[in-house]
Amino acid sequence: MSRQPPEQQAPPVQRLRVRYAKRGRLRFTSHRDFSRAFERAVFRAQVPMAYSSGFNPHPRISYAGAAPTGSASEAEYLEIALAQVVDAAEIHALLDESLPEGLDVLEVVDAADLEKGGLADRLVASRWLIDTGAEETRAQSAVAAFLAAESVTVERMTKKGLREFDCRAAVVSLAVAEAGAAPGRLRLDLVLRHGVPSVRPDDVLTGIRSLSDLDLGGPPLLTRVEQGPLDEATGAVGDPLAR
Repeated sequence: MSRQPPEQQAPPVQRLRVRYAKRGRLRFTSHRDFSRAFERAVFRAQVPMAYSSGFNPHPRISYAGAAPTGSASEAEYLEIALAQVVDAAEIHALLDESLPEGLDVLEVVDAADLEKGGLADRLVASRWLIDTGAEETRAQSAVAAFLAAESVTVERMTKKGLREFDCRAAVVSLAVAEAGAAPGRLRLDLVLRHGVPSVRPDDVLTGIRSLSDLDLGGPPLLTRVEQGPLDEATGAVGDPLAR
């Protein structure tokens, strides 16, 4: 008995790019948990999704540059493909209403209105704010030692086992911020270039501590505030959804 070939789905007619935030306790949401929550939100909001072809069709959602579990973020991005042309502002409202508080949709734009190129190609670097309990004088000294080093080797457990890599090369800029942290806390302002292997803010903290006796005063709070193209001249991170 021959098996019928899978139904072929029509190609998408519109693509929307979404910026969302992970806030509060929802920063502990893993990427897998978020993707499940987002797919449920799309279903509840009755977004006219385009689906993949094959025996197990799934909604066409492309995720890019997800922050590590435990990190807060104001600059997470994804792209959805649609079977009908819709108003981006309407989808923004529907998705934000359907997601739990702490997973907040910040912006939805039509990809056709943006520069050509994939979303992932626009996510070149990230800016992070790291709130710690470190003492300012020691932090300034530790940051200076890190920036003066040509390379700083760290280790991290990955899916392929323990991996060793240089965390210094990915750092575009690192400084003790002048303001913004809560009372009794000290904030580091970090810009990281994306690459392979991916260097995370906690890798940089590990590298800093390998060169100094800096006491972070407990677990740091990591918040990604920007993600996008990198201006090599200024070190600034741009908006990947800029028109």
